[in-house]
Amino acid sequence: MRIDQNQLQDHNSKNQEQHQTRWAALSKDLDDKGCDPDQLLAKLSAFQVAIPSWALGTGGTRFGRFTGGGEPRTLEEKIEDIGILHALNKSSGAVSLHIPWDIPEDAQSIRQLASSLDIEFDAVNSNTFQDQHDTQHSYKFGSLSHTSEEVRQQAIAHNKEVIDYGVRLGSKALTIWLADGSSFPGQSNFRKAYANTQDSLKSIYSHLPGDWKMLIEYKPYEPNFYSMVIPDWGTSHMLASNLGDKALSLVDLGHHLPNTNIEQIVAILMHVGKLGGFHFNDSKYGDDDLTVGSLKPYQLLLIFNELVEGMELNPESNVSWMIDASHNFKDPMEDLLQSVEAIKLAYAQALIIDRLTLTKAQESNDVTMAQEVLQEAFRTDMRPLLAESRRQLGGAIDPLSVYRSMSVRKHLVKARGIKSISTGL
Repeated sequence: MRIDQNQLQDHNSKNQEQHQTRWAALSKDLDDKGCDPDQLLAKLSAFQVAIPSWALGTGGTRFGRFTGGGEPRTLEEKIEDIGILHALNKSSGAVSLHIPWDIPEDAQSIRQLASSLDIEFDAVNSNTFQDQHDTQHSYKFGSLSHTSEEVRQQAIAHNKEVIDYGVRLGSKALTIWLADGSSFPGQSNFRKAYANTQDSLKSIYSHLPGDWKMLIEYKPYEPNFYSMVIPDWGTSHMLASNLGDKALSLVDLGHHLPNTNIEQIVAILMHVGKLGGFHFNDSKYGDDDLTVGSLKPYQLLLIFNELVEGMELNPESNVSWMIDASHNFKDPMEDLLQSVEAIKLAYAQALIIDRLTLTKAQESNDVTMAQEVLQEAFRTDMRPLLAESRRQLGGAIDPLSVYRSMSVRKHLVKARGIKSISTGL
């Protein structure tokens, strides 16, 4: 299914008057604050968030998975679904593949399909947290950190194969998340596990093309609950620093212990030029994989405050933006539309922060004024800016409303069936 542009424009026409009223009011407010609406539109329109290929199906929990029907059964169908999202919000122009869940058997035809939908290929993701039917050795007790040289070599070979797939698709980054760790004291030698991981990563790093980057993800717990080999941003940063300039840390919002100051982590990694990627989601306890901004929208603004300042200080920074959220209860496409909206809303709010006043407040230790500056931006309704950006690009003023009015999910169920299950889940 592809979005009918006539129907989309009909929807925009019906909402045009109300949108223009809201947009005019916000434009005046932005002018009064010394913000150029045209510059904001340009930055917002250029901001693209990659959609992971595994997020188009129902995610579920370890206890069960309840499909809503119409899930994409092939990589081609996943890309077509992302094409629907991108046609509506004009901000989902990239896909991040997970290998071997989504192996591009015919890379040329996959690239042609993606190009026809104005979609590029973001980072490719390796998978050594599951045993595949065609692998000789098990990852039950680790992969890149495993005590067995044979298992480590198998995991290394897989990551190199993922890079090769990415090269054929035009990707420029490899994301590595390790489930390696231990669940019982004494089960693992921490030093040897770290050293094995470092050596394995060096071998993979040597396979990277010159214009690629390696993104090293971290997670404090799960699936192992006593120790994880890469449990925090410091370990990720050490590994990346020892590898070279092409190795960077990746921050996943859900991969932190409760109440961790993620914005401080972001600021420091950007300061030292080692933030390479960002996975957006939301959580209350841990890796809940909830819709971005559904629980902590203010924290999202605080994180983007640091991201925007970091990008302004280093215009050459090249951070990969991606959603990593999936759950049982929502239509995955609706969840993704909401997540992209939340991300861009926080980005837009961060763009209007009065940085001169904030800096003066920080330098003079005026704690009250620093809070006022940040919360003024957070309380500014920037949704009309997002809508205007989409309208100018040919997207929907209200993507979720159009998605529902076109009965997209019903069309997908009719085409694919109520029992269809997305690959890799």
